This record gives sequence, C-alpha cells and structure tokens, in this order.
Amino acid sequence: MSMTLQEVRENCAKARNLMQRTHNDKFAVGAFNIDNQETLIAASKAAQKLNSPILIEVSHGEVEAMGLPTIRDMVSNYKREYGIEVYLNLDHSPSVEAAKAGIDAGFEFIHIDVSQADHNASDEKIINDTKEIVAYAKFTGAIVESEPHYFGGGSNVFTDNIDYEEIKKTFSTPDGARAFVDATGIDTFAAAVGNLHGRYPVPKVLDLELLQQIRNNISCNISLHGGSDTPLNFFVEAARIGVSKININTDMRFAFRKTLEKVLSEHPNEFAVIKLMPEVINAVSQVVEDKIQAFGSSGKAQA
Repeated sequence: MSMTLQEVRENCAKARNLMQRTHNDKFAVGAFNIDNQETLIAASKAAQKLNSPILIEVSHGEVEAMGLPTIRDMVSNYKREYGIEVYLNLDHSPSVEAAKAGIDAGFEFIHIDVSQADHNASDEKIINDTKEIVAYAKFTGAIVESEPHYFGGGSNVFTDNIDYEEIKKTFSTPDGARAFVDATGIDTFAAAVGNLHGRYPVPKVLDLELLQQIRNNISCNISLHGGSDTPLNFFVEAARIGVSKININTDMRFAFRKTLEKVLSEHPNEFAVIKLMPEVINAVSQVVEDKIQAFGSSGKAQA
C-alpha cells in the first residue's frame, strides 16, 4: 500500500520531532538493521515492550533483496500492528540515484554515503552529491545523514584484532565535522570516534572526549555507526553527550544465526521453518532491548 505525499511529509515531520526530543531529553534512538521479516518482528516487539521509538534500517543489499516498496509497506504494517513509533532509515546509500529512490519511497531518514561505493571518492564529489540529496530531501522533509570519508569495517564477524592506531587515522575531528556540516547542510553527522562496523575479538573503545569536542563544535544531530559489540557503558555516555542515533546490525545477525544453529541442532527433523523461528526472534529481540536500555530511549515513544 503506497503512501500519499501528505503522509510521507507528516511522518518526516514526526521524525524531526523525534530528533529534537533526543536533544532535549538526552537519549539516542536505535537504528536496527533488518535482513528479513523475522528481524523486523524482533525489533518491533522490543520497541513495543519498552515503549521506545526505533528506526528500522536497510542497506543496499537488503534493498536489492526485498525492494524499497516492500520494505516501506512491511514497516508501515508492523507500525500499525504493534502500535509503535518507528521510522525507516536508508543506510549507506551508495549513490545519489539510490538515495533519491529512498526519499521517493517515503523513507524518513536517508544516509548518503558516496565513499561506500568508491572508497577513493574526492572530497568535492562527496560534498556535491550530499548537497544534491539535501536539496532533494526538502520535498518530503526527509532527514539526511552523511560523513566526509569511508567508514571502515563491515557487518560481519572478524577474526583480526582492531588496529586502533590505523583506525585513529580515520577519526572525525571537530573542525572537520563543522566544515563538512557547513558545506553540505546535512541534518545528521556520522561521527567516527572508535566505532567500527562488525564484531571483533576485542571490544570497541569509543573516544568520548573527542565525541564531546565534536558535539561542542556542531549543532546538528550526531550518529554513531558500527554500534555492535561495543560495551554498553559507552552508549550511556554517548547519549548523555548528545548522540541522537546509534546503528546496530551485526549483533542482531550474530544472535539470529547462533540461535538458529542451536534450534536446528535441537530439532533435526523439523522442516516447518515457522516453528523454528520463535526462539530466534526472541534472541534478536533481546539484543534490541539491551541496546534500547543503554541508549536511554525506553519510555520515550510518542503516538
């Protein structure tokens, strides 16, 4: 069921109100990546249980697998079914065309990430493409997010330790953040302060002092990508500092796969897939609940 332009604009206005509430009340909203209907149900159940606003997000791979209209309809349907405050985020959209398609489909949050497709994209191209999406998004009011360079890692489980000396070379800087925000007019700046996509043998460490300096230097929203496998105390502090949005993907995928492996081993003769899913959904939902509690968004939903 397609949405009217008025409905899209109303949802985007509500999403902007949510971002303002994160500033006022010092909490972060979780952006939870889905691969399928089961992970969407898991996130929706957690949001309903804790009365928390959430973002459901998909990256280019999920868009290619499920399609923008299907994803939009699924989230709208579960929003009604569970009575939750939920918005859609197009994560790491690799091109202007892909980002525009997300806006046209009624996504309230759009992350344009030119360097995702081209790690060597010039500063000029990143800024110009981002500015084009900022201008295009004004038609619906969608919230635009970006960053000035490629963000490392991947939504998987890695065996190598984190080389923080190398990672630090890609950290955001307060002046760089302000220059990029001023040049593009984005609503949300994706900060790099030790957050990294994926899971690693050692926990991640966030530079909270640097995060505070960035917060002091820009007035727009701040997001943290690569939130999986991060000690929860960092999220508590990040929300206090003023981070508005935190992305979670790999922790959900890890819980899904490990629990599914367990269920399959315990029920080798069960071929009705739907009967294998309840425990898997509950495991993923617990991951979402834990993040919501750490982000401080529990009880913050509005109808």
